[in-house]
Amino acid sequence: MKICDSHLHSEFSSDSSTPVSAVIEKAIALGLPKVCLTDHYDIDFVIQDESDPTMDFKLDTPRYLACLKEMSELYKDKIDVRFGVELGLMPGIEEKVRNYVSKWPEYDFIIGSTHLVRGLDPYYPSYYEGRSSKEALREYFECILTSVRTFDDFDVYGHLDYIVRYLPGGEKDYCFKDHADIFEEIFKVLISKGKGIEINTGSLYKKMTFPHPHIEALKMYKAMGGEIITVGSDAHVTDYICYGFETVVRDLLTSLGYKYYTTFKNRKPEFNPI
Repeated sequence: MKICDSHLHSEFSSDSSTPVSAVIEKAIALGLPKVCLTDHYDIDFVIQDESDPTMDFKLDTPRYLACLKEMSELYKDKIDVRFGVELGLMPGIEEKVRNYVSKWPEYDFIIGSTHLVRGLDPYYPSYYEGRSSKEALREYFECILTSVRTFDDFDVYGHLDYIVRYLPGGEKDYCFKDHADIFEEIFKVLISKGKGIEINTGSLYKKMTFPHPHIEALKMYKAMGGEIITVGSDAHVTDYICYGFETVVRDLLTSLGYKYYTTFKNRKPEFNPI
């Protein structure tokens, strides 16, 4: 059975123009039994580039869910379409996130992610000015730890070391051992809350040599008893849907001792044989 993709973006995300129907049709062509779209919604996102105000990562939720419901019905004989969202989490928006999630019980799956630290996006060079990559990484991971402690309105935490994609020196500036202590704390909180993590292959088509999070982080999560682990490509175009799932992820999960991976329906985990 093909591994299903639980992290996908469409035209409803500020940084994608891919039609929802194209995402679903590619998933069908790949032989997936189910698929979950997870478009961006970052509450109170600080626009980083004033020349491009469209990059505000707002989500027209009524239109988005209406579209997903329509597509789910249209393709119901070919694939099970799940309704998801990737919520940007950061201090100060706790009540807004709670209100949003309670308002939209239609969601099957919610990814929590860190995209901003002190209003700065690690995608841009300004985040790294005046400090080392190690210091920039540390602050990012500390922000994740704060979020997993503070928020409950998510199912898995996404691309835990996403920042590595954009380090000035690339992945050579990243040593997992330097941050193993904070990953241990993050995993303790997630596991105690019944939350999970994802393997995100977005790094692989950006020419990194490992998925998010680092393989050593995945080993730690497994050793600590972590069982909930979804798989997502983070694709914003159809070419990258399920990228590396059969060539990298399946072998990696098996080597770590996993016999299943996780998908979500109605915010409840499903465990699928690898």
